[in-house]
Amino acid sequence: MTTKTDTLLDAKRPLLKTPLPGPQARRIVELDQRHVSPSYTRSYPLVARRGRGAMIEDVDGNLFLDFSAGIAVVATGHCHPEVVAAIQQQAGELLHMSGTDFYYEHLVTLAEKLEAITPGNFPKRVFYANSGTEAVEAAVKLARYATGRPYLIAFHGCFHGRTLGSLSLTASKPVQRERFAPLLPGVFHAPYSYPYRCPVGAPPEDCARACLRYLEETILRTSVPPSEVAAVIVEPVQGEGGYVFPPAEFLVGLERICRGHGMLLIADEVQSGMGRTGKWWAFEHAGITPDILCVAKGIASGMPLGITIAAAELMNWKPGAHASTFGGNPVSIAAAQVTIRLLENGLMENARRLGDYILKRLADWPQRHRLVGEVRGRGLMVALELVRDKKTKERASTERDRVVEAAFERGLLVLGCGPNTLRLMPPLVIDPEQADCALDILEDALTQVEKEVG
Repeated sequence: MTTKTDTLLDAKRPLLKTPLPGPQARRIVELDQRHVSPSYTRSYPLVARRGRGAMIEDVDGNLFLDFSAGIAVVATGHCHPEVVAAIQQQAGELLHMSGTDFYYEHLVTLAEKLEAITPGNFPKRVFYANSGTEAVEAAVKLARYATGRPYLIAFHGCFHGRTLGSLSLTASKPVQRERFAPLLPGVFHAPYSYPYRCPVGAPPEDCARACLRYLEETILRTSVPPSEVAAVIVEPVQGEGGYVFPPAEFLVGLERICRGHGMLLIADEVQSGMGRTGKWWAFEHAGITPDILCVAKGIASGMPLGITIAAAELMNWKPGAHASTFGGNPVSIAAAQVTIRLLENGLMENARRLGDYILKRLADWPQRHRLVGEVRGRGLMVALELVRDKKTKERASTERDRVVEAAFERGLLVLGCGPNTLRLMPPLVIDPEQADCALDILEDALTQVEKEVG
């Protein structure tokens, strides 16, 4: 007799046994609404029980194909056996002693590995935290500490976290900032190169140059003196802002501007890093080298870990200047070390190969589907921007949300980002069969919604 575990291990496609949500899921959702903060954003009533690879089983025994990966976190898939084994072994040896006050061998070995896989032919140092927003907070504090300058530049559409400092940089949705003022002073926002809908009104082919001109000729000439800017922080691919991929010349231009004015360049790779785009870091596709790098999400396959990597000459602050009680937890580091090995041994290449395959299948969707305005992506970081009118590019926000719901009803887990974009960010372990299954389901859901609004 096949056990539930065997069913989940062998599954490649969704299998729905109950109407959604099932009875157990409905019960838990009702309790959640009573006891848990309503500030969490839930797109549909999935109540997860177990996961393996790219599959999730809910509390009612329904199986789902997961193309959200816990928001790009479970890079090696749910409960990869090698990651689980490393976690179990480390949990039996040492759970915590606080790297702030004591030494762990693995704090050093992981830092050495991160230095090796991060571009830049110079010594680096690593600061350990618990999350992406903490990695950004550390980067901001370090930039101010190292330069002695007060100001920061971020970009419209960016998401850098929700703690007060990183929230001051975030500019993707008003709800994230509403009623939390006053925020961190000294932050300026610039236009981010978004060729499909250029924020400064330039044609797609000139959007990068136009946004850079605005930064140089408007912000740095009228709003803030460049000699007082500590750093420019940028997502090489905007995540929550809509999976926006800027031209390489935009990132190259930012590096040039920073170098010219002695400003540090901070790359936030919390969502786009750890092999998701087919390289360790998305900024590598542009050939730039940031001064500070923020990492989290996929680095530990589901365990909480945030990391800030910087040139050693920059990360030269005094003991006590910044610390974290739980940062660099031994169990999280054990998971990260195995995650990096698995990415090196095939999963990063799988992300590149399967990403190319998915983008090829999606290439004609803007012609075949009236709601699809643009398909964009790199590796397993793929977006469909939905619009009501392809000439005006009116955002199809409610339609996007309905497509996400319709996909869930068919057993596919996807999420939106930005006002009207649907993102595909599966675990890097997916195979061609699962890619085809996901796209078939997504197209069926999209076709249904187009009929509903047509």
